[in-house]
Amino acid sequence: ATEQVIVADSACTGIDNIAEAITLLELNNWDLVAAINATSSSSSSPPSSSSRQPRMLNFRVEYRQRTVEVVVEEGSAVGEIKHILETELQVPISQMQLKGWKSGDVSDVTVLRSLHLPKNNSLYVLTPDIAPTASTSQNSVLQESLNQNFLLVISHREAQRDYNLNFPGSRTIQEVDFIVKKNISNNQEPTEECADVHMVSDSEGDDFEDASEFGVDESEMFGMGSSTGCRKAALMPENSENESDALLHFTAEFSTRYGECHPVFFIGTLEAASQEAFYGKARDRKLLAIYLHNDESVLSNVFCSQMMCADSIVAYLSQNFITWAWDVTKEANKARLLTICTRHFGSVVAQTIRTYKTDQFPLLLIVMGKRTSNEVLNVIQGNTTVDELMMRLMGAMEIFSAQQQEDIKDEDEREAREMVKREQDEAYQLSLEADRKKREAQEREQAEQLRLQQIQKEADDEKEAIRLSLEHALPPEPAEEGGEPISKLRIRTPSGEFLVRRFLGSTKLQVLFDFVASKGYPWDDFKLLTTFPRRNVSYLCAVEKVFYGNESKILETKNRLH
Repeated sequence: ATEQVIVADSACTGIDNIAEAITLLELNNWDLVAAINATSSSSSSPPSSSSRQPRMLNFRVEYRQRTVEVVVEEGSAVGEIKHILETELQVPISQMQLKGWKSGDVSDVTVLRSLHLPKNNSLYVLTPDIAPTASTSQNSVLQESLNQNFLLVISHREAQRDYNLNFPGSRTIQEVDFIVKKNISNNQEPTEECADVHMVSDSEGDDFEDASEFGVDESEMFGMGSSTGCRKAALMPENSENESDALLHFTAEFSTRYGECHPVFFIGTLEAASQEAFYGKARDRKLLAIYLHNDESVLSNVFCSQMMCADSIVAYLSQNFITWAWDVTKEANKARLLTICTRHFGSVVAQTIRTYKTDQFPLLLIVMGKRTSNEVLNVIQGNTTVDELMMRLMGAMEIFSAQQQEDIKDEDEREAREMVKREQDEAYQLSLEADRKKREAQEREQAEQLRLQQIQKEADDEKEAIRLSLEHALPPEPAEEGGEPISKLRIRTPSGEFLVRRFLGSTKLQVLFDFVASKGYPWDDFKLLTTFPRRNVSYLCAVEKVFYGNESKILETKNRLH
């Protein structure tokens, strides 16, 4: 996809059509550098209508037992493919359903270029309105042959004796050869040149001799009696303790028998397969297909080789199903399967499997997961055709798709509710966190205020203690009439209040400072100023006497103390 985008970048290559980009990449074997160089070299020459060939698409179309190869231009419509198929298959377009498009069903007028298809594609045709006939259904012919009995007339020339043996049509030539040689050799070992074999069907006569005349029991006739015979290896070992190992063996043997083109079998327990199919997100859920094989059924080989390995069936199962398989040929394996089904799906599924006889196998159980329990939508028996199998698979998918859409809607609504709840929870948590931080900030602020108040209180207490000590240390205020000179000082405070006191003329200036400080105006915070002349007397603590008259005024200017 990256290469397509780069080649389709008009700024890089001059190509703005994704289909042309894909064609150019295919012509250069998907070599990005070579494709860009090709566009660069072609851009230097004038464009020509014949320089670019139309992109051709190959379609391999399957219909019942036929395969048709169709090659059309990318610009063609889907209806043109149907016209070609109508000629090849002799099927009217009106009764033809062309399936296998990766984008889902398309109309006849859809242009192939709009589907962005690769060069090689696989499709299949369904004709539900046309019943299979003997001329068109090889399955029916083969099934009839398998159900027939055949009389083999064996002439042993050296013994001068003829043997008439009755074999079922499901036996292979190699198995018959082994049984005949083994039993004739009990009397005299024949060579390949000394026996003539003639075969007629059971419609040519009634005078049959059973193979048991040779001492051949039924198990040997059906390839089950001797380990040295030509019988096939079991798809699944008996009494395997590990389900995964058993399914690995099943898959490997199935590929050996019928080829690599077969459904992808889930390797794991039935419980794990159910979890994979039913219990993911609604958009990712699938149906569970349980394939039950039985080698003793004459239908098994036909069903596996022509149904399960058909390209259309393989693609459809791989895209829409989780496929789990089990071999019930051995009674021990069948009993184990019934136990597993009872444990995971209940007794109804197990009882359903029990009702089918050996000649009705193989079975394909289509199981859909539901909210409360799992439901078996369909049980497909071995006596079917590719078309019928596909139709029944598609019918199950229609039921499943309807249920899946409801589940997707419910899941989306539930996720929306959970999203709203999560957002509300997150908003609530953020609110709690903001409240916590606010409360912590308030607590810190209150603690800081208390600390500052405590400091202020200690400072005030200390100042009050100093004030009281100064107040007690002041000499008594002299009387107005005394022997010594007296100065009456009036001090205006910042509040406008006046402090008035008499001092002896011999009193030191420090006593004045102590008096003012005892009234709450320490000299660290205030200055004493005279009114006239305006002087700062705060630094005159060394002066021993006051030379001002009785009505002198002292002004404090540091804090506007007048």
